[in-house]
Amino acid sequence: MSTYTAVTVPTQFVEANGIRFAYRRWGKRNGLPLVFNQHFTGNLDNWDPAVLDGLAKEREVIIFNNAGVASSTGEVPTTFTGMAKNAEAFIGGLGLTKVDLLGFSIGGMVAQQITLDRPDLIRKLILVGTAPRNHDVGNGQGHMTPETAAIFGATYNPPENLWLKVFFTDSEKSQAAGREFLKRYLSRTDNRDAPINHKVAPAQIAAIGEWGSHPGERFAYLKNIKQPALVVNGNHDVIVYTVNSLYLVQNMPNAKLILYPDANHGSWYEYHEDFVFETNRFLDESDRIPTITTGAAAD
Repeated sequence: MSTYTAVTVPTQFVEANGIRFAYRRWGKRNGLPLVFNQHFTGNLDNWDPAVLDGLAKEREVIIFNNAGVASSTGEVPTTFTGMAKNAEAFIGGLGLTKVDLLGFSIGGMVAQQITLDRPDLIRKLILVGTAPRNHDVGNGQGHMTPETAAIFGATYNPPENLWLKVFFTDSEKSQAAGREFLKRYLSRTDNRDAPINHKVAPAQIAAIGEWGSHPGERFAYLKNIKQPALVVNGNHDVIVYTVNSLYLVQNMPNAKLILYPDANHGSWYEYHEDFVFETNRFLDESDRIPTITTGAAAD
């Protein structure tokens, strides 16, 4: 068992596919590690330590910067397919042949693509605040919701207050949870990650646009994601509309859904204790989610 925490674990580097990936790895080496894929413009420090350390008590956790993000070298691809290929190279660079995979927001889109590319690599999949291809953004432009454009287009003082609007609802209870999250988010004061550069957001926005306009039958590809999947969201996600989580579980053959009340895009940070409990249970249970079948009554 590693004695590190999210605040103290050192940043390491591994070379793969011509890229020097920055990552942090700690927790209980019991079974498969859980690999995390990060949200829009996020780096190693943007995860919630309460979630990471809660899960690390039961399993090894691995967070990393994909190519071109913060302290990793290379260029950010303009498609999630490209990001997935780099993530697959990173996992292979660590010598791992089977992992559990988590993706948050655009990281969930990358995680879907990894699972499609390499079904042999992924045992179980956790998708938080994310969406399928051709997702619902209301009347938003560029395959992003109008709320996303407004929130990221505003200024905040201090700058980290952005996350109070991105991750939490405007209710008093949710905002209080958000302020507690910010304390945890800022709790690592030594050896913090490098900031992202100006190339990251435009490339990630281009990838969102490509994902949102993907050709072919809507959601048909999800039937090929057969791994047990846990889909998590808030009931009032304005960044990636909550209905997109329903689309995921309606079309993946082995998925279940958790929706948290009075919760926005960062539902799992607001309800971090419950999320850790449910995730550990999901990862520890048998590989098939029980389904209820009904048969016609005998004549």
